[in-house]
Amino acid sequence: MNGALQTGLNLPRRKGEAIMRTASSLLMNDDKTSTEDAGLRKTHGTIFWVAMSLAIVAVVGVFDCLSGYELNFFAFYLIPVCLAVWFVGRGYGILVSVLCVIVSIAGDLMAGARYSSSLVPVWNAAIALTFFLVVVWILAKLRALQNELEERVRQRTAALNKEVQDRMQLEEEILSISEREQQRIGHDLHDSLCQHLTGVALAGEVLSGQLAAKSLPEVKAVNRIVEMVEGAIDLTRTLARGLHPFDLTGEGFVDALRELAATITEGFKTPCTFKCDSPVEIREPGVATHLYRITQEAITNAVRHSRAKEITVRLKAGSDGLTLTISDDGEGIPAAAPNGMGLRTMAHRAGVIGAIFSVERRHSGGTRVTCKLPVGSFATQTHDTQSQSFIGG
Repeated sequence: MNGALQTGLNLPRRKGEAIMRTASSLLMNDDKTSTEDAGLRKTHGTIFWVAMSLAIVAVVGVFDCLSGYELNFFAFYLIPVCLAVWFVGRGYGILVSVLCVIVSIAGDLMAGARYSSSLVPVWNAAIALTFFLVVVWILAKLRALQNELEERVRQRTAALNKEVQDRMQLEEEILSISEREQQRIGHDLHDSLCQHLTGVALAGEVLSGQLAAKSLPEVKAVNRIVEMVEGAIDLTRTLARGLHPFDLTGEGFVDALRELAATITEGFKTPCTFKCDSPVEIREPGVATHLYRITQEAITNAVRHSRAKEITVRLKAGSDGLTLTISDDGEGIPAAAPNGMGLRTMAHRAGVIGAIFSVERRHSGGTRVTCKLPVGSFATQTHDTQSQSFIGG
């Protein structure tokens, strides 16, 4: 088309499945790499705290020796003991405790301490070591409790994530089943009931002709019945198209929205206008179906609940993505039920195709429903030679 702007959404199913498989593989590799990185970081962290606790023991021992045996640095030796237990483990904490006692006694002896009995430093060392071991036991218990709590939090978080994923999958399956049932009913209405009613109408026309040939007065009643049957055929076809639009891919999506607006205008006597500045092509049936159902639900809410007098459906493609807007001049969103089933269904459909969904009250009155496919999900390319713009995946 020369001088026309065309916009297309290209999300082929096979390409999407390949992308999902590739993403899953990458996620598994990322998880493995993350686990390896976490183990490496833990090893480096352990080495750091081992070196740090030994350095603190050495520094405190030097100051203890230089200050003389009259000053007690007992409390300062608790620092490396606590660090060793908390960041390395109970066994290393016991080792650092023994080392602190040895350094403390050795520092006092080097500073010139004299004891009346050789049992005195042994007794002091035993008391100090006992105190350090009690601290080690308490900190080890606290650390174990913290680790247990963190593990429970991780397990609970994983369970919640799985529950959310299962719920999302169930919702998608419910939508899929609902869509298939609507398609089946639409096919049955079109292929079975419409054909049956068409046969009845033809039979009525034959009977009308026979009555007219005999100049019987009942011919008018038969003609009226035929008209009513033909009206039922049109109504059935409209219902069938509403349940299952036959072609939503390519430019059929725009035609389907235009036909939906015309059907609402004719069926509910409520003016419904469809506006689209440039042709839009959607090649992925799933995306087109969800967008169509969102539009259908929004229009139905506007007609039945908001009592709108005018409805406008606008489809616009730009540099920031594809935007579908359904606005009306009705009563607006009810304050008592802002999150009804219809709104939740529309929001879920938008989430399935990666769109941003919003519902707001208009300042001039009424409601505006917006479904926007962001640029992050689609790439825009412009061909100046043909004045065309494509949005594809």
